[in-house]
Amino acid sequence: MITSRFAILLACLIACGGCASRPAKPLNTAKSVDLSRYAGKWYEIARLPNRFQLDDARATAEYSLNTDGALGVVNTETRRNGIKKSVEGTATVVSGSNGSRLRVKFSGLAGLAPASSEGNYWIISLAPDYSAALVGVPNRKYLWLLARRPEYPTLSRNRYLDIARSEGFDTSKVIIADWPR
Repeated sequence: MITSRFAILLACLIACGGCASRPAKPLNTAKSVDLSRYAGKWYEIARLPNRFQLDDARATAEYSLNTDGALGVVNTETRRNGIKKSVEGTATVVSGSNGSRLRVKFSGLAGLAPASSEGNYWIISLAPDYSAALVGVPNRKYLWLLARRPEYPTLSRNRYLDIARSEGFDTSKVIIADWPR
């Protein structure tokens, strides 16, 4: 089930992720990403505010490796009242990026977006054990810190946010997810 607000947010991310003028400094990404290890469930630990997610909602992303090498994507937002909203898509590797730069395409957003929306999904930094990933877009408008578990140490979170800041993201506006304990 796709809700209008969540679908609009994701469509905006996809549509605008690569459209705005870009900073002069290119966005660095991880040297290589093994998509079979990247597949699985991720919990949003921190993110920049955006129009497609409620500020007080929590989100997960589930990736599954398709036979063609692309990733199936299911993003789910859980609101404070318990209502869940999901959207599905496909992520394909940008040629020459060793898996660290993906193009994500969401289709059929219930008439709330163009027939298909596509945008950047660049893995900026990745823990060696694939327990955490810092993801953003080249224009620095969207940023997510993802982890395999909803509990994530503050010091580790801050280390990734320092990386984001050094890459030109405005981390002063970051929203920290409030997962139940």
